[in-house]
Amino acid sequence: MSNNIDTKIEQERENARNVCSTEGSTSAECAVAWDSVEELQAEAAHQRSTKPKKNSLEQYCDDNPDAAECRIYDD
Repeated sequence: MSNNIDTKIEQERENARNVCSTEGSTSAECAVAWDSVEELQAEAAHQRSTKPKKNSLEQYCDDNPDAAECRIYDD
């Protein structure tokens, strides 16, 4: 998901650069374009901070899925 929002941020940055070069760096359109970039960056930061942290066993099992400690048994 993060990759998708990062792509959108890059697209909005490019748009903001184009708008500002066309309309002028002090124009209202330029300010609005950069506001869009900032909003997306804030959302990306929020998404990263709300992901649950993995405990040490979960991290170990991600790296070593075949380890005995990481086996999952069906009941």
